[in-house]
Amino acid sequence: MEKIRISKLMAEQGMCSRREADAFIERGWVRVDGVVVSELGSKAWPNQKITLERQARQRQQERITILLNKPVGYVSGQAEKGYRWAAALIRPETRYRNDRSPLKFDPSHLRGLAPAGRLDIDSQGLLILTQDGRIARQLIGEDSEIEKEYLVRVQGKLGASGLALLNHGLVLDGKKLRPAHVTWQNEDQLRFILNEGRKRQIRRMCEQVGLKVVGLKRVRMGRIVLGDLPSGQWRYLKEGERFF
Repeated sequence: MEKIRISKLMAEQGMCSRREADAFIERGWVRVDGVVVSELGSKAWPNQKITLERQARQRQQERITILLNKPVGYVSGQAEKGYRWAAALIRPETRYRNDRSPLKFDPSHLRGLAPAGRLDIDSQGLLILTQDGRIARQLIGEDSEIEKEYLVRVQGKLGASGLALLNHGLVLDGKKLRPAHVTWQNEDQLRFILNEGRKRQIRRMCEQVGLKVVGLKRVRMGRIVLGDLPSGQWRYLKEGERFF
């Protein structure tokens, strides 16, 4: 066993992102076995106990997470090639009127806001944007097991063998996909439940079995559902809501 950078251990334990860990360490807000650590690059044994000072916990509680029903035609990341950025929809006038959060919108809520899982420009539905590295890791970390659910309208014919392949057996970019749960919802719509998120994964999976995707909507990430959130509107993640 070797010592590992404390920031890496903190990220692996889901305490925060590595960047946040470094910022907390610099401020002296991290303890290892009760001893304050303030030097960047410090290492610890994996079995040592890492804790955060009250200031760090308070800072994390102030991190904002937003649920947006992204329409088609918006990119989930930074705007490029003239496309519109989904975060530009987060304005006071587009806030869901039934949002139960007591938070009042403030421009600071947009600072450091990043998508936790992308949604293609030609896809719609639930997009999570967060300032909280812990939530981002839960949703898109390499070891994430959180389910993402999609409703997918398709064109083409799909036999039993094709449906079986969608559930397990396909390969993308030379790497075998994790098992999925894919079922028919009606004659032209499939329900996909995945716990990974490769680039344009569902569209590429469908292409491999002779289907063309003509509509894709994400309706759930973990325990958080899109529900009746209107297209182009957003709400805050409420206190007590959890992804798993």
